[in-house]
Amino acid sequence: MLQRSLKDTDRKIFDLIKKEAERQSYGLELIASENFVSDAVLEAAGSVMTNKYAEGYPYIRKKKAKNTRDYSRNGRYYGGCEVIDKVEKIAIDRAIKLFGADHANVQPHSGAQANMAVYFATVDPGDTVMGMKLPHGGHLSHGSPVNFSGKLYNIESYGVSKETEMLDYEQIREQAKEVDPKLIVVGASAYPRKIDFEPFADIAEEVGAYLLVDMAHIAGLIAAGLHPNPVPHADFVSTTTHKTLRGIRGGMVLCKKEHSKSLDFNVFPGTQGGPLEHIIAAKAVGFKEAMQDDFKEYQKQIINNAQALADKLQELGYRLVSGGTDNHLMLVDVLSSLDMTGKKAQNILGKAEITVNKNTIPFDTKSPFVTSGLRLGTPALTTRGMKEEEMKKVAVLIDKALRSEEDESVLNEVKNEVKELCDEFPLYQYKLEE
Repeated sequence: MLQRSLKDTDRKIFDLIKKEAERQSYGLELIASENFVSDAVLEAAGSVMTNKYAEGYPYIRKKKAKNTRDYSRNGRYYGGCEVIDKVEKIAIDRAIKLFGADHANVQPHSGAQANMAVYFATVDPGDTVMGMKLPHGGHLSHGSPVNFSGKLYNIESYGVSKETEMLDYEQIREQAKEVDPKLIVVGASAYPRKIDFEPFADIAEEVGAYLLVDMAHIAGLIAAGLHPNPVPHADFVSTTTHKTLRGIRGGMVLCKKEHSKSLDFNVFPGTQGGPLEHIIAAKAVGFKEAMQDDFKEYQKQIINNAQALADKLQELGYRLVSGGTDNHLMLVDVLSSLDMTGKKAQNILGKAEITVNKNTIPFDTKSPFVTSGLRLGTPALTTRGMKEEEMKKVAVLIDKALRSEEDESVLNEVKNEVKELCDEFPLYQYKLEE
């Protein structure tokens, strides 16, 4: 049984994976948080590393030298971790080098769990936390009432200016002075502009709060030096390892040296048990890829593509939140542009194999299940090799589909054009053989 292929062991799952591979290969992936990993990352993630339990860390702390790691002494609760330790150490060292951090914990299973560990390391239940409002571009784990963060802590949310639809740092400063938070969370899942972390650091120092920056969406841009780096300014920096970073799905936390012991304890045993060492191996591979010169060129192209897509959509009559983008994503106000909800727009584009997600926009009048907007991102299409001219074509295809009045013949035309475009930029690694 152990030597059978997936196709022979479970044909139903094999066929569904093949179908998903075909969907990814022949559709336009515009979800801003998604990307395509390399063959090398996939190989590491599917390796025998998945067989090993390794609770603990590949080091212990020296008693006489606080907050320093001793790799010569084992900090695991299981035997047989000699190879695992070497792999996790490589992942840690690469993460530290990539972002210029004092300390890295590569064990969090996701970005939300990375954030949870930081919350547990800094604040107690009931303490006041400031985070960005979800409808204004924040994340569930920044204080949404349906998330652990909103259930355990007193959340005072900040948002964007109604006039500019961008962050107003002085307004946030005044709010922080009024509510006196113990933790300020910075970062977003749907904010199309650069974030200046220095004012947030000043605000946190002024009110005596810890500063957590969640850079999940922009980590790749930061690694390439195309967005300000929060590491010098923040106590903690959390991230996912996919999205613009283009690695395996997972989480990570960077922090200043003085917080390393508390962080590690609140990842394990605080919020997790055994780390996923096959995923950590894949993270290490992704970090190495992000250190290469061509990765920097890739990140530049992500931004160029986003701006080309945004410009063409505006030319076609669409209103973009804040008037454009500085990074990898944009928010399209389809309600004011087409008198169409985000939910309907997502469904229409889906029929044409253009994958997007409905998204609230600042001061949205629609519910999160309906929304007034769409979130579009360029990391995945850029990975396929598409550039500015293709982005203009994509904008035209989006417009053609949305203005089709759901005419099946028009949507089929768009679907065929999408397939032709995808054929020009194939995803070879996702074609499973029979």
